[in-house]
Amino acid sequence: MMKIAVLILAFSCCLCQVQGNENHDKVCQCSGSTSSCDISLTSVSQTLGAVGEKVANMAEKIALLEAKLQDTGKEVLELRSLTGGRPQVAFSAALLASGSGDTGPFTSATPLKYKRVFSNIGSSYNPSTGIFTAMVKGTYFFRFSMFNNPTPSSVVSLMKNGVRLTSVWDTAGSDANDMGSNAVVIHLEEGDNVYVELAANRMVYDDAMNYNTFSGFLLFTM
Repeated sequence: MMKIAVLILAFSCCLCQVQGNENHDKVCQCSGSTSSCDISLTSVSQTLGAVGEKVANMAEKIALLEAKLQDTGKEVLELRSLTGGRPQVAFSAALLASGSGDTGPFTSATPLKYKRVFSNIGSSYNPSTGIFTAMVKGTYFFRFSMFNNPTPSSVVSLMKNGVRLTSVWDTAGSDANDMGSNAVVIHLEEGDNVYVELAANRMVYDDAMNYNTFSGFLLFTM
């Protein structure tokens, strides 16, 4: 980017020099008229001022682009964590950051936010939303688990872009402390979202034992 800035400045200087030479000729030709010469010099000054302003604006835009490129480069390096040229993407999280109790019920289906993050290589999982966003096109493995106590009233599903992939549920029975899990291997395009959804009017229980988890990792790129 610095090379581009130098080229722009050099071109502007050449342009200014040519314009200066042309206007110098005009000055020489109009030696008999002082007012005409003054007008020509004023025109040259205005032209040089406009060119200088354009160069300054261009330099500012180039600086902004360089800053954006640096930020993008940092994000790519963080995402890829390259080993042998292959990006590494993996995460694992539990439902509660601390404490214990039920999550839900809610009046509508709600993505579960797994807040205790064990690992998040590639930073593709967002604990604030509970959503994993694929930054790399490829095939992924996902697993989730659910637990209820003491009332069996749990229905959770793994979702991709709002479409249900697979579920685990327990809504009836006289026993307590029921647990289940499920898993999938799926293809994701860049930008696809995967999350675990708690069905409306259902709930799950968790405590420091971390029964409810959501994990996934990239198997290979495509």
